[in-house]
Amino acid sequence: MHHDIWIWLPTFGLPLHTALMIYVMLFILGVSLYVRKSLKLIPGRLQSVFELVIEMFVQLGSEVMGPKGKPFVPWIVTFFLFILVSNALGMIPGLAPPTMNLNTTFGLAIIVFVLTHVIGLREHGIGYIKHFMGPNIWIAPIMFPIEIVSHVARPVSLSMRLFGNMMGHEVLVGVLVGMMPISILLYGFSAVLGILVVVIQAYIFALLSMAYLGGALDEAH
Repeated sequence: MHHDIWIWLPTFGLPLHTALMIYVMLFILGVSLYVRKSLKLIPGRLQSVFELVIEMFVQLGSEVMGPKGKPFVPWIVTFFLFILVSNALGMIPGLAPPTMNLNTTFGLAIIVFVLTHVIGLREHGIGYIKHFMGPNIWIAPIMFPIEIVSHVARPVSLSMRLFGNMMGHEVLVGVLVGMMPISILLYGFSAVLGILVVVIQAYIFALLSMAYLGGALDEAH
């Protein structure tokens, strides 16, 4: 998919979205190692940004997932940074965001789906099934299939939301570039809008992931 997109980075024969994901992972790993190596009591700009992001998610994780969700905050932050950087690639000429490929977004959503239920089973054991039974036993036969469909729909919703927004923005930018110089003002507006989309979509994915984890960690009523 999207083989007609030209990028200036080598793909080494890999599918475009796979090669771009590898570049994203290497970039995040490189920056993380650099920040770790240069940690200071009085943080510099880059360290301050990392600390701000982590503090934000620690506080948000406590509100959304509760105290039991604290061990999963690093995982959520990693998801957020990966999606943020992936989205941001679309802002660089000659590159494309791997998140405009449904394989990427669905893969991320499947990870959230599987880990949510693995964590729920680890936390509650067989009692985790109560999350699918409704508030009382009498309506359990009705609620169980509804809850199953609802949970199965989560990765579809997560993946399609991220994919749709990133693909839509890339298509819009392509159309505006093709209309240059007539659309130069609209292109500037699109660039500003693109920055918002990059950040907001990464944040929404992370927030929904925390909400799903929080639901799995909660006691069923």
